[in-house]
Amino acid sequence: MTRAASYPQQAEASTPNACVWVSASAGSGKTKVLADRVLRLLLRGARPEKILCLTFTRAAAAEMQNRIRRLLGEWAIAGDEELVEILRGLTDEEPGETVLAAARRLFANVLEAPGGLKIQTIHAFCESLLGRFPIEAGVVPHFEVMDERSAAEALEAARDEILVLAHEGRDERLTSAVRIVTGWVQEDEFAMLMTQITGQSGRLRRLLDRRGGRAGAERALREALGIAAEDTVEEAIEAASRAVPEDDLRAAASALSEGSKTDRERAEIIRTWLDAADERPAAFDAYAKAFLTNDGKIRARLAAAKVC
Repeated sequence: MTRAASYPQQAEASTPNACVWVSASAGSGKTKVLADRVLRLLLRGARPEKILCLTFTRAAAAEMQNRIRRLLGEWAIAGDEELVEILRGLTDEEPGETVLAAARRLFANVLEAPGGLKIQTIHAFCESLLGRFPIEAGVVPHFEVMDERSAAEALEAARDEILVLAHEGRDERLTSAVRIVTGWVQEDEFAMLMTQITGQSGRLRRLLDRRGGRAGAERALREALGIAAEDTVEEAIEAASRAVPEDDLRAAASALSEGSKTDRERAEIIRTWLDAADERPAAFDAYAKAFLTNDGKIRARLAAAKVC
């Protein structure tokens, strides 16, 4: 049978009347400490339905449920000496007959409690709150949460509807926005971009709210990049080409020349671009390949370990 908290810090963290924050790596015993804390709460007379444990994943919630039920089941059938040893190790106190009797009843109490022990994921808990207070939350009563497949299908249908509206020109702002986006991404990249935007919709909304709308967000972005409102993409590239730290780039190219074949190729790209002088803006796309992948993303590694 599983015994008490193995270390003094674990025993302290499982004390019911202590307010505790535990930060520890995977496999260090956080789940065991939480289970011990629940068990000690139950031993002190806390009603099972009044205890709430939240986890990030369904697997973690299931593990917690199974662990606590297994331990309570063991307590129900354990002999007196064995149960005394378990409870002494768990609470660091000598259990009396009353505590032993209460410990043996806990398994049945948990099974009979309305709703049982509430060990849920954060998402499940929030969903239950919305279900209890839909009007206050501004959602439709008796709503149902979409599964991932249904959500993906709904997003795909919404995307197709947007494209149809843009193509037909029924919404001038939408048509203009889609035209801008499709000018920068290929057809097969559009769906991925829409998925990324949807996944970051909360952050985008907060950004717009904080900056006072799209104009404010655009102004903040231009300030961060050092680009004036009237600058075109071409003008921004030209300004960046003039302001480049040439000595630092040549030093970087020299270091890359001592690296792998790929590093040497990047060094040559950088040198060629630096030597282009007034032609740098026109050669910027070729220069960017030293730092970006073919799909325009920043390389995970800009140089081999030997160079670094």
